[in-house]
Amino acid sequence: MRPDDQLRDVSIECGYLEFNPASVLYKSGRTIVLCTASLESSVPPWLVGKGKGWVTAEYNMLPGSTSPRKRRDRGGKVDGRTTEIQRLVGRSLRSVVDLESLGENMITVDCDVLQADGGTRTASITGGFIALALAVEQAVPGSKIGDGPLKDSVAAISVGVLGDTCKLDLDYELDSAADVDMNVIMTGSGRFVEIQGTGEEATFDDAQLAELLRLAKKGIADLTAEQIKALNAVLENK
Repeated sequence: MRPDDQLRDVSIECGYLEFNPASVLYKSGRTIVLCTASLESSVPPWLVGKGKGWVTAEYNMLPGSTSPRKRRDRGGKVDGRTTEIQRLVGRSLRSVVDLESLGENMITVDCDVLQADGGTRTASITGGFIALALAVEQAVPGSKIGDGPLKDSVAAISVGVLGDTCKLDLDYELDSAADVDMNVIMTGSGRFVEIQGTGEEATFDDAQLAELLRLAKKGIADLTAEQIKALNAVLENK
């Protein structure tokens, strides 16, 4: 059994796709997400001429990512869960971008779940930021986190309560058994972006909330270190 305050094993492979250098294969335990960021020298109509850019995201679970098979979204119809997650990913990534410094460019981050074992939205945010950072460096060469369009980094992790125990980074088995589950999105400097917490036919008290946030902060710090390590490896090889 994994200790209550330990992340699942994380693996990050940048430049996974030959034709898109801003691509990242992100693994968190048995959850695998392919994150790609695409740069366009245009912005949505409502931003034309305003001197600022835009960052958006799309999220999708491939049919073979779960069992039973997940049906593909057809005819432009996207289910409610997918819509909610891709909006979460988009606003989480925008929270650390200076859109004016980006200029009139748009970056779309696509998060495609290849295999799902819990935490697909948190993996999409964490891996999606790495892809975003690679695309930003393409748009503004030499830019770094804190110096250029990226004001900070962002990562996400799940925490939960099972019985009387608070646990970090829930896989599907833990998540399905949790009395309380929570997703926490934070910047690398330790500021909160969003907290989604729910009791599953249960409640939680102040002490449990404090412990969940403590675990989340530890997890985010560990993930931030992994993100920076992966990005530095790419820059060193340029």
